[in-house]
Amino acid sequence: MSYYKYHVFFCTNQREPGVACCGQYNAAEIREYAKNKIKELELTGEGGVRINTAGCLGRCESGPVIVVYPQQVWYTYIDRQDVDEIISEHLQNGRIVERLLITD
Repeated sequence: MSYYKYHVFFCTNQREPGVACCGQYNAAEIREYAKNKIKELELTGEGGVRINTAGCLGRCESGPVIVVYPQQVWYTYIDRQDVDEIISEHLQNGRIVERLLITD
């Protein structure tokens, strides 16, 4: 059994200007927002949610990218509202947010 119920990786990779990457979408700032939101909701620790930074996840064309384990669900997002929806629906209620899924 996993220590965390959900382990969420935010790609925050930053490449040189003009090259597609999650960093160009303020991914580090959005990851920090998600981490703080998880703390605020008291979802951290054993059996809870862990938010981590990841280097390039290799899906730059779909960016910005989040992957949620152990289900291996890949999401993209535009803003904090999308991340709020992922937190509320997936991480709190176990429902996948279909509209933000990366399926290719």
